[in-house]
Amino acid sequence: MAEKKEKSKKKRPTAEKRMIQNEKSRQRNKAFKSQIRTGIRRFEASLSSGDKAQLNQSLSSVYSLVDKAVKLGIYKINKASRIKSRLTAKAASSKS
Repeated sequence: MAEKKEKSKKKRPTAEKRMIQNEKSRQRNKAFKSQIRTGIRRFEASLSSGDKAQLNQSLSSVYSLVDKAVKLGIYKINKASRIKSRLTAKAASSKS
């Protein structure tokens, strides 16, 4: 008869589990914030190039990313509103 080697799950203390969860969420949040900063840099590059179509497209992609960050709890709603307001003001000043 073949013996089954059962791997018993090692019970992990709650504090250790929370540390692992916190590290995973920290990495996730860090990557998402990096995406937002990259999107803002692309927006500013299109702002300096003067291409209206690319400006609007990059602005909408930043809006989308910031809204997703609020939904995921990475940013608070006021921070998101502040970012969007500042970018919109920059876009408006470049058009005139």
